[in-house]
Order: sequence, then C-alpha cells, then structure tokens
Amino acid sequence: MKNKYIYSLALASSLMITSSCKDYLDYQPQGLLSSDNVKSASAAESLVTAAYAGIGNDEMIGPMTSMWVYGSVRSDDAYKGGGGVSDVAEVDFYEHYNLTRPDLTFMHPYTWENFYKAISRANAALASLNTVTEEEFPLKKTREAEMRFLRGHSHFMLKMLFKNIPYITEVMTSEEILNESNVRYKNDELWNKIGEDFQFAIDNLPQKQSQVGRANKLSAASYLAKLRLYQAYEQDDTHKVTSINKTRLQEVVTLTQQVIASGQYSLQPDFAENFIAETENGPESIFAIQYSINDGTAAGRLSYVTGLNYPHGAPQYGCCGFHQPSQNLANAYKTDANGLPLFDTFNDKNVDFNTETVDPRVDHTIGIDGHPYKYDATKPFSNSWIRDPGVYGFFHTMKEQQLATSASYHKEGPFIGTSKNIDIIRYDDVILMQAEAYIELGQQALALPLINQIRRRAAASTGRLKKTDGTLPSKYNIKEYASGWTQDFARKALQWERRLEFATESPRFFDLVRWGIAEKTLNAYIDKEKTRRQFLATAKFTAGRDEYLPIPQREISFTKGLYKQNPGF
Repeated sequence: MKNKYIYSLALASSLMITSSCKDYLDYQPQGLLSSDNVKSASAAESLVTAAYAGIGNDEMIGPMTSMWVYGSVRSDDAYKGGGGVSDVAEVDFYEHYNLTRPDLTFMHPYTWENFYKAISRANAALASLNTVTEEEFPLKKTREAEMRFLRGHSHFMLKMLFKNIPYITEVMTSEEILNESNVRYKNDELWNKIGEDFQFAIDNLPQKQSQVGRANKLSAASYLAKLRLYQAYEQDDTHKVTSINKTRLQEVVTLTQQVIASGQYSLQPDFAENFIAETENGPESIFAIQYSINDGTAAGRLSYVTGLNYPHGAPQYGCCGFHQPSQNLANAYKTDANGLPLFDTFNDKNVDFNTETVDPRVDHTIGIDGHPYKYDATKPFSNSWIRDPGVYGFFHTMKEQQLATSASYHKEGPFIGTSKNIDIIRYDDVILMQAEAYIELGQQALALPLINQIRRRAAASTGRLKKTDGTLPSKYNIKEYASGWTQDFARKALQWERRLEFATESPRFFDLVRWGIAEKTLNAYIDKEKTRRQFLATAKFTAGRDEYLPIPQREISFTKGLYKQNPGF
C-alpha cells in the first residue's frame, strides 16, 4: 500500500497547506524539488505527472476516489458491513450521523489532508509552469489548464464534503496559506472560485488528448456543469435549500449540450462495462483516475480504497465484507406491471426476487444468493460469504469488485487492490444532469428522452447476468416513461433514476443534500430500516448539521481557531 507521507516532487512551501503538527511541516519528501531547480520544462512536466498521481493517492482510511463511506453508507444505499459495528467504528459513527465528531482520529481528517496534498501538487506544478515560457515549453498553456482542472476537482470534492474550506492557489505564500480562513468566501463565492479553474480548463484544453487519462475540454465542461448544478441549489448558513437559481441551471444545459453534441462520448452498450477493468476508458468515461498493474514497478499503481469490501467468506477473497447494500436499496429496484418504479410502495415489504419483477441494474449492483457474482455464472454469490449477516443482512456490494481471475486484481496480505480505473464523471451522469436542469427549468418534456435513454440501456444490459443454464437470475421488467408527465412526476423519476443508476457509487448522499431532502429521506429510511437492522436503533439525521462532515478538530487546533467549525458540531 502507498505510504501516505511519500509524495514526491512537491515544493517545500506547498507542504504547509494543511497539517496538524510541526513534524509534518518539517517532513522532507523523497525526490524534493526546491524553488531553485523547478525552472525548466522537464521539471514542470514531472510535477504535472505527480499532480495527476496525487488525485489518486488515497487509502482505505482516507478516501478521495471512491466515496463509498461518505456518500453510500451515509445514505439509504448501504450499511457499513464488516465484522459488526465496532469494526472500523468511525464508519459506523458516520452511518449513525449523531455519532460523527470533529475529533475522530481518521477517515475524514485524512481525506481532508489527502485532498490538500493533491492541491499542493497541482499548485507546485503551476508554480513551475509560471517560470517557463511557451517557447521553452509549447504545452505550457495546456498543462496549466490540466493543473487547474485537477485543482478544481480537489476543491470541489472538499466543498462537497465539508462545505466551508480554505481555497488555496499557487500564488499564495506559505504565510498566506497558513492565514487563509475556511470561511473567507460565502457559499456562492466559493463555488465561483472553484468554477474559475474549470472555466480556464475549458478555454485552454483541446477537445481530445493524445494520452488517455488527461483532462480535456469536455471533461472540464462536464465538471463545470456538475459544479453549476450543485451551485444552483442555493443554501443558507444552516444548509437549507432556499431557492433554485435558474441562470445556473441554464448554464448546466449549455455545458452538457456541448458535451453531448460533440459526439465524443456515448453510453456503453452494456451497463456492466462501466464496472470491469477489461472495458475501462470506454466511450462513457469522461474523466477517470488511472491505475495500473504489472507496469514495471514493484507493486504497480493499485487502488486499495475499496479493499475492505470483498466477500469475507469466499476463499478467493477472504476480506472483509464491508459496504453491504441496504434492504431499502434492494426494494427500490422493484418494478410494476408497466416496468416502472414503485415510487410510493417500494419499501412496504421486502423484494422477492423469485416472484417480483425488478430493474436489471439490481444484479449489477447487489450480490444476491445464487445469482452470478460479478458476471461469473460458474461462481454464484453465496449467503455463506457474508461476514456478519445477523447485523447487516445478506446483500453484498458488486460494482466496485473485480474477479480474482481478472488481470487487474492483486491481493496484498488480507487486503485487495485493483488496477481498475475509478470514474469521476461518466456520460450517464452528464445525461442525467441535463435532464435535472430541464426539469427544474419547467421544461420536463425535454428531460423525458434523456431519462428514457438511460432506461433503454438498462433494459439491454442483461447479457452478462445469465446463469450457467442461460436463464436470468431475476425477473426483469423495465420500460420507458410515457409522455405527458408533470414537473413533480418528472422530478421524482429523475431522482429515482439517479439512485438506481449510481447506487453504491456514492452520489446518493450528496444528491439528497443538493436537493434539500436529506433530513426527510434519511430519517424516513432510518425509521423503517431500524425495524430490520437493530444496529440503527439510535441513528438520527439532524438537519442543519449532518449535511456536511465536521471540519477536523486537529485543523482547527493547528490554526488556533482560524478555521471555523461547521454548524452543530
């Protein structure tokens, strides 16, 4: 596993962004470049490469790429799983909401730290690029735009998680960084500051890059659309959505149309192809964090962020049974006779996969007893693989898994890493962002074909789900919506579609917060789910507090109170 303290090619001053102790500030990373030896095109290019690596340098206890802890377990999609509530107890605290504290020793403090390390790398690269001319380095403007895209990504993720964050650029001195408050900018102002980086990237990146993995103009347009969609739902200081900004929504439409009209991206024919290493970097992947294996290095560049989440009882895996889909999520895949969701009654009783019809995406998302595991019909999922069914039930996460026979798979002791890329923005997200903007603009008729496009692909994604005898494991029935829907119905359909399309991938919690329905949805979920899962008996979501993570206490202490705590903590 990566050592979180080794991040090569960073400027000494950039190390001072966020730290909790003098030892960390004094740490000298391997391969250190000083301000005297970064003034060359080759050094700048090395720092750019290091910045790309930085956005994927996370770990199980400090996630940056997969947000399964913060966005899936904190929502109604999944339980923590693992060996009971005390196994990695911090995740259990997040799942209960009311147990989350600013002084937790890892998880969100390390995520904060890791993203600011990534920002440090992007700023180090930008500072180096500022010292060379375009004559010396013809790719200077392109690389600047890439670095501002990466910096925008890290700031966006931090804002989505913590809301109130310090905004750090390459032109700030170490002293200025240490004196930058996390509440200097109001909510809308901070969105605009982050948006400036994506706009710069749009203005200065080519539409296509010669190397896979580099950000391009359409990646930046997609990300700015995502930012404007979040920004459109205007919040007050206690996180309540007070209005929806129509100008921002129109920007979402314009930006997503630029991506769609380009013809450069499309949906994978089979939904499964988004979740297996053999088809990564496909036509649906707009920006992904790249990983590798057998690349000539000692252990490859592997992702371990979901390394706890494989089946515990399966001999080829053996660890550790985390991230188990909820009963609520399984029930949400039920469909009626017309192949449409059961919006109001889906959770009245538990789904019976032998008798009821379901959306095919359930078998791409949830491991179910007797159903093929990760598209391998010869090894069906078994309830015996579940680590603690008495606490968390029998469902298992599927999308993030790779088969032990995959060339991307590597086991390091009890933990599992893979070289499967992690998508940050996919084309299906762009389609549904545009549909959401149309609905909130009162143009829901324009959203109908977009949502139906997603549902058509889901209906066609059954080929890899078959059992060894050629039969399907569930009774699939999914159809398109008809015309003539109201704005309220279209909104409900959009919200449902986002849940089913991205279930267990993490957007669910952040969607609920953006829409302003987190408290209502999650407390209703808890009220029902705790009758099924006793461990949730004391869980409670508090509006005005639990929409965001607390600012890590060690950061507040280190800045001597310069950083202000989020409300309610």
